[in-house]
Amino acid sequence: MSNEIVFFDLPSKTGKAWSLNPWKTRLALNFKGLPYKTEWVEYPDIKPRFQDHLPPADLYTIPAIILPDGTWIMDSWKIADALEEKYPEPSLRLNSPYVERLRGDLVKMASYLPGIYKPKVCKLVLNEASAGYFRRTREEDEGMTLEQLEAEKGGAKAWAAAKPYFNKITALLKENSEGPFFEGKTVGYVDFVWAGFLIFFSRFGEDVWADLLEASGDAEAHLKFLEAVKPWSERDDH
Repeated sequence: MSNEIVFFDLPSKTGKAWSLNPWKTRLALNFKGLPYKTEWVEYPDIKPRFQDHLPPADLYTIPAIILPDGTWIMDSWKIADALEEKYPEPSLRLNSPYVERLRGDLVKMASYLPGIYKPKVCKLVLNEASAGYFRRTREEDEGMTLEQLEAEKGGAKAWAAAKPYFNKITALLKENSEGPFFEGKTVGYVDFVWAGFLIFFSRFGEDVWADLLEASGDAEAHLKFLEAVKPWSERDDH
């Protein structure tokens, strides 16, 4: 039996990892030094690939993994729990209070940003095999075209609405003055959650990235943070 984990991720035009939730898992795998191979799956192919191996679901999602014993797990948080249980060292520090403190503000902040990221994902990131599926399903969710979404709920107004929560996250990141991580010099899953968000938005071009850094209230803190996470984020294409 191979000791290699199969990790399902979403492909992109550049061949590099991009999506927020799979990045959490990729960073955790890299941090724990676990052997894995990436299987890239386009959006329309997720259900056919997954449905015979997982409990029936209305929606099958990436990330998912197959452990060496053949166990399938879907959802980044469930995967983190399983990895921590099976491979406890180094610890992801899932019980850190910073995990829930970040998660609450991140969910609130992200709720104002679909007008920025959904059109960009479709236009700039996805291969043709996924772009049509993504457009159809997201337009159904939003009740409007992606172009309407961008015009009505994107740009400066979106960042202005998200900014109060972004500033709270920046303050949380800077709470431990030793830095560069949320818990000072100790890295954990909370850092991988935030790194996944930042890397996700970095894929949308220099203008969006500049807007994000401005909305953060302290660009340097987040740039230093991303630099510190590099040992686990450099593997992004396999």
